[in-house]
Amino acid sequence: MSFRVDGRATDLQEIDRFDGGVGWIAHPEETMQRASHALEFDGKVWVFDPVDADGLDELLSSLGEVAGVVVTVDRHKRDAGAIAKRHEVPVYLPTWFDGVSETLGAPVTRYEDELADTGLEAIVLKDSRTWQEVGFYDPIRGTLLVHESLGTAPYFRAGDEPLGVHPMRRLTPPRATLSGYHPERILVGHGEGIMTDASRVLNETLDESRKRTPRAYAGAVRQFLPF
Repeated sequence: MSFRVDGRATDLQEIDRFDGGVGWIAHPEETMQRASHALEFDGKVWVFDPVDADGLDELLSSLGEVAGVVVTVDRHKRDAGAIAKRHEVPVYLPTWFDGVSETLGAPVTRYEDELADTGLEAIVLKDSRTWQEVGFYDPIRGTLLVHESLGTAPYFRAGDEPLGVHPMRRLTPPRATLSGYHPERILVGHGEGIMTDASRVLNETLDESRKRTPRAYAGAVRQFLPF
């Protein structure tokens, strides 16, 4: 990994560019492939689970003015607080998130079913003592953002499937929660997004998750414990 003196990564890789949105991976060499995203609504930019990097402010300004930073998973605080402070905006959390705001070091604003006035529908993906996750759906542009329950990094996927369910959710995929959506694209928090044929890929991923579990787990073991 390469860093500037201030600790920011210097090898930002842009991903998932589309009209009104962009993503980036600050450390492309990471096994986890931590991905972050920014979405624009009426010239205002909302930043999701950001990992800071050299050139990030320029990337965000290409969309508009930053209005807020959003943490979608309780363990995805990443650099949200630092980026929010730099842009003098709050960090946005769902009303039901616990134990996150205390460690951000930035002002917090809470929301319920919609993220401020963006039109983004907030989706409760997981609410337990050990895992809190919110997703978002933009019904106008057809963007589905799921930053932890779904992913495209190799350890999420079984074999050649394009999109996988998080290893800890393989046996209990969020089928009931997500099967009613028909997105044009899917943005994930680990790996590049699904930018074509997203609705079919989503349904197949959810339907086949349990059956593909042994293959997914075997692949994860080979990746993290190479022989």
